[in-house]
Amino acid sequence: MGKETSNNKIERVVIKVGSAVVTGVKGSVRGKDCGERCDIFSKLATEISALMKAGTKCVLVSSGAIAMGMEKLGMKERPSTIPGRQAVAAVGQSRLMARYDEAFSKTGVNVAQLLITHDDMGDRKRFLNARNTLTELLGRGILPIINENDTVAVEEIKYGDNDKIAALVANLVGADRLVILSDIDGVFDKDPKVNRDAKRIEVISDIDAFELAEKSATTSAAGSGGISSKITAAKIAAHHGCETVITSGFDLDTLEQSATAAGSIAVSSVGTFVKVKEGYLSSKEHWIKYSTRPTGKVVIDDGAKNALLLNGKSLLPSGVVSVGGTFDSGDVIHCVDASGMEFARGVVNYSSVEIEKIKGLKTSEIEKALGYKVSDEVIHRDDMVVL
Repeated sequence: MGKETSNNKIERVVIKVGSAVVTGVKGSVRGKDCGERCDIFSKLATEISALMKAGTKCVLVSSGAIAMGMEKLGMKERPSTIPGRQAVAAVGQSRLMARYDEAFSKTGVNVAQLLITHDDMGDRKRFLNARNTLTELLGRGILPIINENDTVAVEEIKYGDNDKIAALVANLVGADRLVILSDIDGVFDKDPKVNRDAKRIEVISDIDAFELAEKSATTSAAGSGGISSKITAAKIAAHHGCETVITSGFDLDTLEQSATAAGSIAVSSVGTFVKVKEGYLSSKEHWIKYSTRPTGKVVIDDGAKNALLLNGKSLLPSGVVSVGGTFDSGDVIHCVDASGMEFARGVVNYSSVEIEKIKGLKTSEIEKALGYKVSDEVIHRDDMVVL
């Protein structure tokens, strides 16, 4: 399969830090005193720097811009409007990076800021440019600190998606493990903030089959995500062969174990360990399935559907029944059957206007219909992922 798993050395790690951890919000999880924020930045810098100096390449995905902006402006609750949140994030982002820069400078590690959105991840050129930048930074021993670009993102900011962005970044950099530092010790069978008898789930072997009996929807005033978003992130990571550890960000003495210990038994003692999926996706397949936002669709006949699903064939014009939406060559689109069910998606070689002209035709008839031929395939198999 190509990537190493839990029985081998962990070389690249993405560490995601939640707003509650960054701001040092004191919680009531099992009566713990979560500590002061200034200690959190110092502790994060100390532990991550130690990992890097030991040879582990690290990427930090950090929430907290809105929370830091709220503190600066003396606000107790998150703004209810999108423009309000964006304005507060603009105030807080520079303060957040200043904290990190100050803390890591004391350890001798340089940091770099990258602000991204889902659109950046969904565009193939920008995705590859981001990968090249991150590769260069890691090669120079610099810690990339990534945050969602809250000041311009609209849809992302409504859902608090830094957990998902961390999982997508894990694919971007080819990480072996994703460590999600939260305000709870892992995934529990009940919400531990309201149920003192809640039991931590040590290992999740099949993330696709896993269901939370009771979702931990509780969030702090600083953050917007719950445990369900972390489960979603773990699922996305698992499908790229990346393990996930969900653990407490207020007990950073265990960060080295969470980030580098081999095997679920060693890691599960400090949080919840999520195993990778067997037969996981390639990096490009993962990008198509999780990073992109399809802009349209093609309806495919049963014969072509079977050829795609059973025989691993490409999609030819002859198999296309109809076109939905407006899209250009190079966009990712849905492949649906006659009932409207999506069963695949991929990067299309022709625009929606062009496919309208060639649908149902043989490949030998494409040039006559269009006056030119870009490709025999509407979607090549190498640019498609079956769902």
